[in-house]
Amino acid sequence: MHRVITPPELAELIRCALPDAEVDAVDRTGTRDHYNLRVVSKGFAGMNPLDQHRLVYRALQLALSDGRLHAVEIKTELPVRG
Repeated sequence: MHRVITPPELAELIRCALPDAEVDAVDRTGTRDHYNLRVVSKGFAGMNPLDQHRLVYRALQLALSDGRLHAVEIKTELPVRG
């Protein structure tokens, strides 16, 4: 049986590492295992883009290792000050 992950599950994993994160997940193939992610968090402050991505990948490690998530494209941002 092919295991999959939903956008809310992805957001939950990311919020374990970045509690304030706003997560937008788009299933790019319709198979619920390849996603484009946009993650906005104050937790990225002071980090370079590579370290921001590493943080998100670490948060997703379980889903990547157990096969629910096969591929992910990540865009990270700091919140816009208003």
